[in-house]
Order: sequence, then C-alpha cells, then structure tokens
Amino acid sequence: MGQVIAIVSGKGGTGKTSLTALLGAALAGMGRRTLLLDGDVGLRDLDLALGLTDRVLMDFTDVATHRATLEEAVVQHPRLKDLYLLTAPVTAESSLASPDGLRELLDEVRAQFDMCLIDAGAGLGESFRLSTSCADRAIVVSTTEPSCLRDAQRTVMELHDFPAGRLHLVVNRLRRRLLKSLRSNIDDAMDAAGLPLLGVVPEDEDLPALLAKGQADGFGYYSGARRATRNIARRLCGEKVPLMKI
Repeated sequence: MGQVIAIVSGKGGTGKTSLTALLGAALAGMGRRTLLLDGDVGLRDLDLALGLTDRVLMDFTDVATHRATLEEAVVQHPRLKDLYLLTAPVTAESSLASPDGLRELLDEVRAQFDMCLIDAGAGLGESFRLSTSCADRAIVVSTTEPSCLRDAQRTVMELHDFPAGRLHLVVNRLRRRLLKSLRSNIDDAMDAAGLPLLGVVPEDEDLPALLAKGQADGFGYYSGARRATRNIARRLCGEKVPLMKI
C-alpha cells in the first residue's frame, strides 16, 4: 500500500512546486512508482516543471467524479518510467472534488503507486484543506525568511491532527550568506516552525531555467539542490541519511 504526502506552504515563493518536481523525480529514480498530483487549481504548473504540458488532457476532478479512470487521466513521464502526473483543473472556476471523492481517488492511488506527492496550493485555502485532509503525511516547506517562518508556524497549527512523526519541515532555497546575515541557523528555523527537520535544500540559481525546460529529471545535471532532494527522498523511504553540509 502506497502513501500520500501533502507538500504545503503558508505562502508563495518557497519553491514548493520545484521541490515537489525534484522529489518526485528522485523517488522515481529510486524505483518507486510515484504520482505527482497537482492540487493548485487554476494556477497549476507541475506540468510545466515536468515538461508534460502537451500531454495533459484530463485532471484529478475527472477521476474523482468518475468521468475518467485513473489510468486514463495520469500522464507518464517520457524519460522516467516510474514518474506520473495527475494535474489540476486549469481554471479557478472548476469546482474541487469533495473530500469523499478525493479520498476515494487516493485510495485507488495508494493501491497503484508507491508514493503520491500532492502539490497543494500555497496558503491555507480550500486546496490546502482538501489536500491535507486525505494525506498520510505532510511536509511544510519554508525558507529562512522571518515572515515565511511565521507563516510556517501558522500552517503547523492547521495540521494538528497529524500524529507525531507524520509532519515534517523542509527548509528550501537556503542562501548561506543570507543565513549568516540574519545570525540564524537551522535550529532557529526548526524552533520557529515547531517541526522536525526532514531536509535542507540550498538555493540553485540554475534550477528555474532547468524546470522551465521541463527537465525536473535533470539528466546530466548535478547540484546541491538535487543532491539534497535525493537525500530527502531516501529519508522518506526509511533510510538514515545525514544532513548535507551547506
């Protein structure tokens, strides 16, 4: 039985979608059959990061409302055979599936995939509530900016129903110079968010261009961000991996 992980953030600009794409590619590269579910209705862009825009025909509401089967709606990545995408509706006017409909969909996903990562819409709106209501675990993505950490605290308060060990923090887009100028460290970020740390991902200035070309798989491309994301994938699969030095 697979597991469903909601990837959330209290505000935009944390690199949540990029992290989701890289993490999905890392899990698929480890041989885990992985589905990325875009939960950001009207503002979806996982298809862009994966280079699958031209292949997407149906979205998750088609499956949740039984207009299509899961097999018909998912899109397989052309270079990573174990990576799949189920996208969100393209217009904000499209109604989200009900919690019961999404729960039924995710039960089917668990039966067919090892991992499912839900890229929830930024903030604490309907997409956030729907995504987290049906997930087995949640990852809160934050940067070290004080305003972002405060939003992460608020996000954690909304996730109080998750049991211990099922709620994690990823500090993303970490700039070492900025960290020094703020006189803060990772422990400060953990204390501010009130969560155990799953991983730290350094800023990668080349990553936006890579994702804009739909190259989340990153063949032939190595960086601290990709290495850190692979380590997070290994931890999600139960391995004990030390934090990468930034």
